[in-house]
Amino acid sequence: MKRKLFFMIICTALLVGCGVSKEKPGPAADSQDTLGTVDSSNASDPADTLDIVGSDASYGVFIGAGPEDLAKMLDYDTVVIDAQYFDRAQIEELQSTGHKVYSYINVGSLENFRPYYQDYQQYTLGVYEHWEDECWVDVSAAEWQDFILEELAPDILGKGVDGLFVDNVDVYYVYPDREIFDGTEKILKGLKSLDTYVVINGGDNFVTKYIDENGAFRDIADGVNQESVFSRIEWDDDTFSENDPKEQEYFREYVEKVADNGGDVYLLEYTTDSGLASKIREYCSQHGFKYYISTTLELL
Repeated sequence: MKRKLFFMIICTALLVGCGVSKEKPGPAADSQDTLGTVDSSNASDPADTLDIVGSDASYGVFIGAGPEDLAKMLDYDTVVIDAQYFDRAQIEELQSTGHKVYSYINVGSLENFRPYYQDYQQYTLGVYEHWEDECWVDVSAAEWQDFILEELAPDILGKGVDGLFVDNVDVYYVYPDREIFDGTEKILKGLKSLDTYVVINGGDNFVTKYIDENGAFRDIADGVNQESVFSRIEWDDDTFSENDPKEQEYFREYVEKVADNGGDVYLLEYTTDSGLASKIREYCSQHGFKYYISTTLELL
């Protein structure tokens, strides 16, 4: 998942080496999250999303938004923001009108525009593909774990948000080592111990393995948000399409496995195709899942 475009533009010039990238294992590269990629060819006014594809008003993802975009969130019962760009009063403003607010937190990679980048650069593993301003981070490092659990998460929760939207658990997909698995588990359980709602964005490889080994999904999170179950981002020409049937089946099985193990499920899809949007709505209605269909990857 990615954040504000202007930060990405500013910080491209600041990029430094992040170590040696490892070969990616796993069933498909598309299992990594793609949130927030800017795509001008697909861009439309996000305020028109409900009208264009009939998205569910119960859930909206606004990772790229700032305080100036608060009005765009008012149609949605639950919203996901990056609390770094909001103060407590702005978050309380949303909550006072009946909105539940979750904040983005990145536990598996390190962006070079974050104020703590220089402090933890030494723990990076390799550049995040497609996102040269960001590096995967060694979640097994005690210093990184302590930072997430004792500084970053408490600071975010101190702004009064209702929960955490946890990104880049897919570090285990890229680096499938036992120490990375154990480090991810420790961070997630630590976040749960902070007495807040926890949603994992993606994380299919880690979550599936954890459930198979332990059978207790609620020990690590309350729910998952899965991107692009039905839709697909065509990176070569920056367009949207329908996902491959085998990929759809894989991710449906994943989110249904989470649901069967007591987890809440949220889908985030990218499409301007009303027919595909109808398919998404029908599936989520049948399973009791929440979903957000965005017509742009900017998530503003």
